Amino acid sequence: MANKVQLYFDKEDFVRDIVVQFPKSADYFRSRRIDFCCGGNRPLHEAAAERNMDVEELLVDLAQLVADHPDAEEGDSWAVAESADLIGHIVNKHHRYLREELPELKKSVMKVSRVHGESGPHLIEVERLFGQLMSELLEHTGKEEAEVFPKMINWELGQEDEVLSKLRSSIEELEAEHDAAGDILKKLRELTGDFVPPAHACTTYRMTYARLEELEGMTFTHVHLENNILFPRYTKA
Repeated sequence: MANKVQLYFDKEDFVRDIVVQFPKSADYFRSRRIDFCCGGNRPLHEAAAERNMDVEELLVDLAQLVADHPDAEEGDSWAVAESADLIGHIVNKHHRYLREELPELKKSVMKVSRVHGESGPHLIEVERLFGQLMSELLEHTGKEEAEVFPKMINWELGQEDEVLSKLRSSIEELEAEHDAAGDILKKLRELTGDFVPPAHACTTYRMTYARLEELEGMTFTHVHLENNILFPRYTKA
């Protein structure tokens, strides 16, 4: 049996490539508020500079994470999965999560806004932005399932140039929609002070912030799987 190759990362490595090679790093980047999906197309040192972080410290942490989880890149990676399997995972986990979670979270966001909006006017803007995000995400996932993902499977079967051309155009639109969703999530994080509720917050208030943060994390992972793993299989084909 061949010896396992140890992963090493450099400050010039793109953030998205680090996560593709070592998916466990997504949790670390998320905890440090480093964008690895829409904003992952840049070297690690640039991402660190934007967050006023020491890139050498990040590299030390990543090396330790690799040491602590030596088999994570094998068990957790979708980079080597067949496209049909990856698409199935995206639909069954991430799209399903959005369809189930967004309507319930909407109720909580609206309740908090109406009960606490007078003393916390930012909550009214949170409600507005969440409504926009919900509408865009549900329309986006519906388009992927009805139009784009079937084209991907179709191209895998026949590899026709006409199908690929249409597919690339659709992917450009999807990536732009990902960027828009990412911008809304960043605004929500800013408005909520990193999803930290005030000391006086009731249980619903606290739960709503926690669920918004979970939505952010799930969306970042969802977008990473598409932008950095699935889509390049067709844009670079």
